[in-house]
Amino acid sequence: MDIFAHGLWAGAAAIGANRKLRTPVRPLWVVLWGVFPDLFAFTVPLALVIWQRVADPPQAVAEAGRHSMPHLSLAWDLYQVSHSYVVFGAAFALVWFFRKRPVLEMLGWALHVTIDIPTHTTRFFPTPFLWPVASFHASGISWGNRWFMIANYSALAFAYLLLWITRRREPKA
Repeated sequence: MDIFAHGLWAGAAAIGANRKLRTPVRPLWVVLWGVFPDLFAFTVPLALVIWQRVADPPQAVAEAGRHSMPHLSLAWDLYQVSHSYVVFGAAFALVWFFRKRPVLEMLGWALHVTIDIPTHTTRFFPTPFLWPVASFHASGISWGNRWFMIANYSALAFAYLLLWITRRREPKA
């Protein structure tokens, strides 16, 4: 799924969770954790591509050719780490250990991985949710399909409309 939709779904989940939980979560932090896996995987490789385009003369970039794409390899390696329930679980447990309480905002990261499993195909960044324990990938629907994007953003609009309609009324002082 695209990074903006991940952020919006994480925000909706945080708003909904705050209606049920005794300890509220901070929606902005849930959103940040919800986009973290993609930021982790793609920010550095994208910065390197931009730097190469700016710093190298155009003919040097053209001569390197499309077969020389170490940045894509780096993105794939980082993607393995950031899109794994195993890595998420270890990070979540480590933070819980040091903070002496679960940081529920980090569940935005788990939500991201969960959403990516059925919305990526094996042909384009399949979600390695069991890495490094297993290399199994599910092949789902490509989130880049126009019909899926329309359905996804329509569902997001509906979710936020529902959250708005059902919002709690603050008691008047």
